[in-house]
Amino acid sequence: MHLDPRDRVLLQQVQDAFPLDPRPYRVLGGMLGMPEREVMERLAELSRRGVIKHIAPILEPRSVGIRSSTLVAMRVPEERMHEVAAIVNEYDSVSHNYRRDDDYNLWFTVAEASDEALFETVDEIRRRSLVPPGEILNLPVVQRFKLDVRFRFLAEEDDDGRNR
Repeated sequence: MHLDPRDRVLLQQVQDAFPLDPRPYRVLGGMLGMPEREVMERLAELSRRGVIKHIAPILEPRSVGIRSSTLVAMRVPEERMHEVAAIVNEYDSVSHNYRRDDDYNLWFTVAEASDEALFETVDEIRRRSLVPPGEILNLPVVQRFKLDVRFRFLAEEDDDGRNR
């Protein structure tokens, strides 16, 4: 998808340094030489086009009471994939849920306040989804190395609109 240079600069700034201000779009506009309304219109259009999923903070899990998290992999029969994925998606403590081309074809992450709550949530998902215990891997976090992702929007594009 082609992004014009002003969209690229705006996306980079929103991602890297979103202002904590009562009027963040005005501040962004001031930083980027755009009127507040243009910032809001550009972000709304990028959202409409599916470039932006949502704008939200990335919280430090321990500071908000999250003490335990895991990556779960399940073997789900293809004909039940959407049904099981919908069950997993009902849980607020699930942050990611992906189908993968592998024997273990449904992968999701769960974060809870305690190891006990984490075990209960994973076990409840397993029971509700009717996935046998031998068809699920629970891979709890032992040590976290990174919790964040950054996309580079300021890369140059070639003549076809692709990043170089």
